[in-house]
Amino acid sequence: MPIIETRELRKVFRSVKRTPGAGGALKTLFSREYVDKVAVTGVTMSLDAGELVGYIGPNGAGKSTTIKMLTGILVPTSGEVRVAGIVPYEKRSENARNIGVVFGQRSQLYWDLPLVESFELLRAIYDVSPQRYRENMDYFTELLEMADFLNTPVRQLSLGQRMRGDFAAAMLHDPRVVFLDEPTIGLDVVAKEAIRNFIAGINRERGTTFILTTHDLADVERLCRRIVLIDRGTLIFDGAVETLRDGYGTHRTLVVELCAPETHVEIEGAEAELTTPTIARFRFDRRTMSAEALVRRVTEKYAVSDISIEEPELESIIRRIYREGYVTEPDGEPAAT
Repeated sequence: MPIIETRELRKVFRSVKRTPGAGGALKTLFSREYVDKVAVTGVTMSLDAGELVGYIGPNGAGKSTTIKMLTGILVPTSGEVRVAGIVPYEKRSENARNIGVVFGQRSQLYWDLPLVESFELLRAIYDVSPQRYRENMDYFTELLEMADFLNTPVRQLSLGQRMRGDFAAAMLHDPRVVFLDEPTIGLDVVAKEAIRNFIAGINRERGTTFILTTHDLADVERLCRRIVLIDRGTLIFDGAVETLRDGYGTHRTLVVELCAPETHVEIEGAEAELTTPTIARFRFDRRTMSAEALVRRVTEKYAVSDISIEEPELESIIRRIYREGYVTEPDGEPAAT
């Protein structure tokens, strides 16, 4: 049974249409017209327990609205939603015990209390047994390297330290599902790597299901095998990251280290450039040329000491889809146009 399941999920926000001026205000008072804004429409997806899924889209695409319906904050206009077998907006308290949430720009920690006291309060709120609390605290303190600042007031923590505290707080009650909204925003490279390792470790060792919404696609590439892409409230792709890369990442780059310096390089069927006198890059379209064929052409013409292939970055692929729109072939595969 899927741990998260939605079917034709739809959310429409209705607001009063206002007319400017005093006369308009009076008219609005006695005769109201409404404007409907569709935030999410027809979202159908199914996630199995233990999946780590990237849920991404441009600003205003409907990501946050979907997450708020999954957490029970918002009631859908229509459609069905279940999280761990529960309809979130009907049983908010029961749903809250099954989920954890980390927002990169908001915290559930108590600002003026030492970090460890925030954890104690959350233990009481979620009624975590003393033994399980100690086990989780020992595990998270070691994994997130929090020992040095457990007794520091939250307001005195650095952003990276606070985020590590937020992750531990979200996991204290052993949630089955965790929603991550921009969890690494503003963090330096060391803190980002610590958070990514934590997410991957918890997913692997405890089988916790994660849904990650982020604009930092390095997080998605590092953590997720599956990606769900939403745009203008509608799901436009749901599948493996490699499927998206294969469909839209049409160009690869062969990086070659030359044995002798060159002033110019050129190979038929590839865009060539020298980044240094001994490092050449050949960009090629995988639809018209294989990597094997290109390597053969390069080694026939130049003396080579090392070769590697760079795959297209996920960020460039997603940017292209935002710009051009997502198109599928008749067989359902992404079109490589």
